[in-house]
Amino acid sequence: MRVVRVTGFGGPEMLVPGEAPDPVAGPGQVVVEVAVAGMTFVETQIRRGTDKWHARPELPYVPGGLVAGRVSSAGEAVDPAWVGRRVIAGTGESGGFAERAVAAVEDLFPVPAELALPEAVALHSDGSTAQGLIEGAKVRPGEWVLVEAAAGGVGSLLVQLARTAGARVVGAARGSRKLDLIRELGAEAAVDYSEPGWTERVLEATGGAGPDVVFDGVGGEIGRAAFEVTAPGGRFSVHGASSGEVTDPARARREDVDVIGIEQLFDFGPHVARWAEQMMAQAAAGLVRPVIGQTFPLERAADAHAAIEHRTALGKTLLLI
Repeated sequence: MRVVRVTGFGGPEMLVPGEAPDPVAGPGQVVVEVAVAGMTFVETQIRRGTDKWHARPELPYVPGGLVAGRVSSAGEAVDPAWVGRRVIAGTGESGGFAERAVAAVEDLFPVPAELALPEAVALHSDGSTAQGLIEGAKVRPGEWVLVEAAAGGVGSLLVQLARTAGARVVGAARGSRKLDLIRELGAEAAVDYSEPGWTERVLEATGGAGPDVVFDGVGGEIGRAAFEVTAPGGRFSVHGASSGEVTDPARARREDVDVIGIEQLFDFGPHVARWAEQMMAQAAAGLVRPVIGQTFPLERAADAHAAIEHRTALGKTLLLI
């Protein structure tokens, strides 16, 4: 079968197409015919060898922790009724940038009939994260919410979920194309955080008070600047560090803001299935929609990673196999 491996730590060119034997399902496992492979910004940092939150994989490795497709075979002690079903599957260390992937049966999530597989992947991965962040920050009607990287996979869903919760949203991103998308998703204001003085425009949008809730997926200078304009008594929720540096609230020396650290993500695992079901139900009801900005074939996995790293991607980036 066709597969893409990371052959060394470094740039997107380290993603090299190749061949591998077809996988065989062991006890408690299934083989999935992969139609869609998801990817995240964190996976690009793992490939570069710069991620601080996960153990370095042994080279070479197949990236991609989440796929969608049909179950083609089942191993010992697996209900044969799984065969033929459309599922989302966590691939663990076996990887998903391949035509077929092995997954443990407990890591399967049935895809509702009304959802296409690409949308299901986006709603399961980024959607469950966004739902968990919204619940953790306890967003309330009438509050001002600032979403960083608001045109990304998680950010675009955070904008919509905050609006559904009755909040007023300021979305921050880079470039006019992304700002247009943020407004289209329902944000009352969209600001470009690559421009000087961007936090002044956040304050203007919020009537000088600052946002009650900040979702920080960028970190670095942008995260610190957003922290400084968070309203007194507000919540600052950290979920990413696409800048390469997690926001350290201690450096800002403010005691009137409740910080929800990036460690919150470590507790999300047991809730992912429930949150994914909620997101898919909201999508079916027309309350949210995943933004799939670009797709690539398997052999162009390097281009897909490059699009994410170079900040040119809108919403979710997927491989279609």
